[in-house]
Amino acid sequence: MSESKTLSVTQLLRRIKNVVEIEVGEVWVEGEVSNLKKQASGHWYFTLKDDHAQIQCAMFGARKRSGHEALQDGAKVRVFAETTIYEARGSLQIIVMRAEAAGLGDLQAKFEAMKRQLNAEGLFAAERKKAIPRFPERIGIVTSDTGAVIQDIQQVIARRAPWVRLYLLPVRVQGKGAEREIAAAIAAFSDPKRFGLPSCDVLIVGRGGGSLEDLWCFNEEIVARAIARCPIPIISAVGHEIDFTIADFVADLRAPTPSAAAELAVPDSATLAQRLHLLRRRMKQNTAAKVLQWEYRLNAMRRGILQRRGERLLREPIMRLDNVRDRLNREIERQWQQRKQRLEQLQNAHRTLHPRLILQRRETGLDELRRRLQSAMQQALLDQEKRLRHLEVILRTLGPDSSLQRGYSITFDEQGNIIRSSHDVCHGMKLVTRVADGSVKSVVTMDKND
Repeated sequence: MSESKTLSVTQLLRRIKNVVEIEVGEVWVEGEVSNLKKQASGHWYFTLKDDHAQIQCAMFGARKRSGHEALQDGAKVRVFAETTIYEARGSLQIIVMRAEAAGLGDLQAKFEAMKRQLNAEGLFAAERKKAIPRFPERIGIVTSDTGAVIQDIQQVIARRAPWVRLYLLPVRVQGKGAEREIAAAIAAFSDPKRFGLPSCDVLIVGRGGGSLEDLWCFNEEIVARAIARCPIPIISAVGHEIDFTIADFVADLRAPTPSAAAELAVPDSATLAQRLHLLRRRMKQNTAAKVLQWEYRLNAMRRGILQRRGERLLREPIMRLDNVRDRLNREIERQWQQRKQRLEQLQNAHRTLHPRLILQRRETGLDELRRRLQSAMQQALLDQEKRLRHLEVILRTLGPDSSLQRGYSITFDEQGNIIRSSHDVCHGMKLVTRVADGSVKSVVTMDKND
């Protein structure tokens, strides 16, 4: 092929672009919206797909275009668009100029069908939902161990209720098979003894935001039924505030975000401390008011008919009143100190359970085990060495070398067999006789019958 017929990539793509724009031009296309991205510039990008194919779409100045509100992930739409080639990537795409709803997308239709089915079975009923405990001590979490969700939950719990222990069962929260992992984790928390897990007071199940496809595992029936069967109260925290899944309807409580779920699960320690301080102050004020009221009444009685004999009559009631006042003050102080001590115990318990301290204790245990193992190995080697020396002495004492040193000898034939009797030799047979300092070769010159 001559160089005059060679095209650059840009020239080739422009030829293809001209053909596509002229031959196909402006068309109506129907499909399901996926991966919708709304840029700050006002331009929207998404994928339009059906069961067998997909195509990239762009809508410039989307909010000014007719029917833009119909574009949602999972929605089935009809768009009027111009076909073209995006030269920078060499990809086929369509430029959408208007859009209109064409019925629910497949995923959205499946979502609505599942919602109707489970609602008819009573899984969404308010009467079956369990109350979230006010002061949980252990919280189970079902989410990914790599995303920001677990970090957000840990930060909120550490700030609001540092005495609460968190137990994470990591699962995939997106993709094929994720729904089975989520359901299995919920089932494990439901039967903690069987799976060797602690008994939790509440569960948080969720993930961060995403498209309808990304969140779909939380719309699966297996997850919904696992939540319904769970005896532990469950807070669903899937996606952002505008996202709703089947899990949200079945759970005992729905949180708009994972961070909000953590806040709903535990009380605020600072608020509790303020509440205790307020109650203590109110109790003191009420007690002081009661005491003052009785003092006024006593003074009034002293000024009345009991003026002469009142002091003698009121001595015992006054003493009882003083005693009651002292007891009330002591009880108030005792209650306050008890609650303050309880809060300090919870804080200390949280600090002692810090992973760094646990690792330090385990490292100390490993060092002790390593020292004991080395000591045991050294002692075993010494015992084996003593036994080997003892066997060596026995071998020297009872072995053939000892007999040879005393003047005995051992005779072998050419094959190395020991000659034990005169019947074992014949005339002309070659023998080797072993003595203490070597060996002697000989030939039999007489027949055994001579």
